[in-house]
Amino acid sequence: MDPLSIFDIYKIGVGPSSSHTLGPWKAANRFAKQLKGKTITTVKVHLYGSLSKTGKGHGTDVAVTLGLEGHLPETIDTKKINEYIQEIKNTELININNTPIPFIANVAIEFSKEKITTHPNTLTFKAFNETEIVLEETYYSIGGGFIEKEGEKNNEEKEIKLPYPIEKAQDLTDHFMSKNSSISDIVYQNELVFRTEKEIKDQMHLIYNTMIECVYNGCTTEGTLPGGLNVKRKANALSQNLLQGATFNSKEEFLKAAKASPTDFSSINRWVSCFALAVNEENADLGRIVTSPTNGAAGVIPAVILYYILFCKNEGINDVEKFLLTSGEIGSMFKKGATISAAMGGCQAEIGVSSAMAAGGLTEVMGGTPAQVLMAAEIAMEHHLGLTCDPIGGLVQIPCIERNAMGAMKAITAANLALCGNPEDARVKFDTVVKTMWETALDMHEKYRETSEGGLATNNPVLPEC
Repeated sequence: MDPLSIFDIYKIGVGPSSSHTLGPWKAANRFAKQLKGKTITTVKVHLYGSLSKTGKGHGTDVAVTLGLEGHLPETIDTKKINEYIQEIKNTELININNTPIPFIANVAIEFSKEKITTHPNTLTFKAFNETEIVLEETYYSIGGGFIEKEGEKNNEEKEIKLPYPIEKAQDLTDHFMSKNSSISDIVYQNELVFRTEKEIKDQMHLIYNTMIECVYNGCTTEGTLPGGLNVKRKANALSQNLLQGATFNSKEEFLKAAKASPTDFSSINRWVSCFALAVNEENADLGRIVTSPTNGAAGVIPAVILYYILFCKNEGINDVEKFLLTSGEIGSMFKKGATISAAMGGCQAEIGVSSAMAAGGLTEVMGGTPAQVLMAAEIAMEHHLGLTCDPIGGLVQIPCIERNAMGAMKAITAANLALCGNPEDARVKFDTVVKTMWETALDMHEKYRETSEGGLATNNPVLPEC
């Protein structure tokens, strides 16, 4: 696989799903760019596999519509998304490269029942001039907001040589042992190949601030999530209860008040859950989040980072940088050796990977050795193996939102176990658990891989009206 930056793992985007929303959105952006200078009268979008089965609940139709119009998930005003979609619906026109063409969403976007043998998240775009096909492209949304264009992968080899190439944990181990260095230092040297020092730090700070903004928005918003399940937001009430009447007028004041609140085990436990719930409630409501490594698992990393920043002795933003560098590399190794797509591997590929990332990052900043970092990541994944993806109604809500809280707590537990453990005594290594996760993914029945055709998705009596 081509070398990955931590910023391939940490992407800023819009909820609710990295593979069903963010990926299709980016594919639509790319397709629209290819249409510049061409005369078109109609566009069609065909969604296959998991995109067809759960795309409605994940907002795939909304994502491709906004992508075709040229909106970017990184910068769109998320509060205006419904307004943009309603305008297209009212006018039955979509602006592609500033040219309006007829567009009726439920006609132009097909949720196909056709069986596919390629990737479970496949979508095909077709542009017509009257009856003639002007351009046709097929994309695969492979998880974490990554996309691949059919027939293109092997033709775009990146000539990037890293000072410390990393495919597996053994490679990373060889590097930090030979250099007597931390994992974050090794990863930082690799990042300098992609970006300047200033660009790396600026992007890490932007990612952290986006996470904090998301937590704050989630903790200060009441109401019911869209989609028909009538799921009530919990983070707002939980944070108010924990703050015990403390007031605030900004996210900085909110964090200061949270830090000053009681710090007994029960309270900290509930704060961690609150932070995770806040992010994924925002994610379910088309809010701006950071893939970590996916949208559906976006709450784990912010919850664990805030646990550390607010309730542990730390060095502030310097530790946040180390956390992101370390956890980002752990996510990269899972992507290279297994998958971060629930449609490919179930929820072990999302919550499991995010928990492993958080465990490793937390261990790094809490003074753990590089070997203990990998040990923590292994422990966290070991206890997510086989976790299925069975969202009720195809919505990233039940059980997805609460799973982020559980993943965050497992990450903290894994870090503590590693910090008091001896990696030489570990019988399961990081590379072994990555291999096992991939084998488990391949063995997992399709209905437990983000299709809403098994588990809680079929045993729940209340389904959304969508």
